[in-house]
Amino acid sequence: MSTPRTRGGRDWTPAYLLSINPELCIGCGRCFKVCGRNVMGLRGLNEDGVLVEDDEDDDEIVKRVMAMEDADACIGCGACARVCPTNCQTHGAA
Repeated sequence: MSTPRTRGGRDWTPAYLLSINPELCIGCGRCFKVCGRNVMGLRGLNEDGVLVEDDEDDDEIVKRVMAMEDADACIGCGACARVCPTNCQTHGAA
């Protein structure tokens, strides 16, 4: 396998989104707005800190946070990390 390179020929190592810490995430959606690949989406958390399914009652939701929706779509560009005000994301190798 060859080393990934930028268009200009420089070495580039992708840093894929591995996880989002719901305790740190404020649900601002900045990462969602810069990601054109639908890697994450806004989800609700209940009082136990468990992600609530979209079709469940909103009465259970105490906080909205970003959550991984399609991790396999991530290309490792890091745009989401650059706009996150709380540094709630973990990035790394695939």
